[in-house]
Amino acid sequence: MTTLLHIDASARPGRSGTHVHGSHSRRLSHHFVSTWRATRPDDEVIYRDIGATPPSNVTGEWIASGYTPAEQREPWMHAVLAESDALIAEIRRADVLVIGVPMYNFGMPAPLKSWIDNIVRIGSTFNYDPSRENPYVPLLAERTRRTVLLTSCGSSGYRPGGFQAHLDLLTPGITAPLSLLGLDEVHSVAIEHAEDHGDLLDCSIADALARVEALVAELQAA
Repeated sequence: MTTLLHIDASARPGRSGTHVHGSHSRRLSHHFVSTWRATRPDDEVIYRDIGATPPSNVTGEWIASGYTPAEQREPWMHAVLAESDALIAEIRRADVLVIGVPMYNFGMPAPLKSWIDNIVRIGSTFNYDPSRENPYVPLLAERTRRTVLLTSCGSSGYRPGGFQAHLDLLTPGITAPLSLLGLDEVHSVAIEHAEDHGDLLDCSIADALARVEALVAELQAA
């Protein structure tokens, strides 16, 4: 059985095509999961809507607790890290991470940044060994975990080679910290032209939905 960790980060509560002012990224992530379960209904899906319920921001107490060896932590430190522990446990269970996220001001929404800050934790998801040429040691590379990044943005040109590719702070902002943990395999599908509407947006949505279906078939075959 495969376990999917489905994360939605949009501030919009609904899905485009179904709800007025609904989220395009939620539409993509829902389409991925529903397409997956259409052929594999018994697979587990863990759902976390961080757009509606954002994780806590990292604080000084969190940092002090995270850098204290587990056996030396005081009870309050374990309490501070409890949410981080839960988020990390979900990733450890997952085989496929499905992340639906819109681009806000060229980057990611604040809740997704808080989620990333909570899962990137020394001694838990990565280690640091200064004796190595690359001192960062991923702790989630013990088996294959695939990441599916389903995004939306207002215009086009953010893909590699595009005229606005240098302004895409969303994709590397997610893939770089995940790679630090050992999550190197990333598949991306995007809806563009959210601000253009009309035919440009309709064509982008249709293309993205078809690419999601093809990606599901590819990953299930793998």
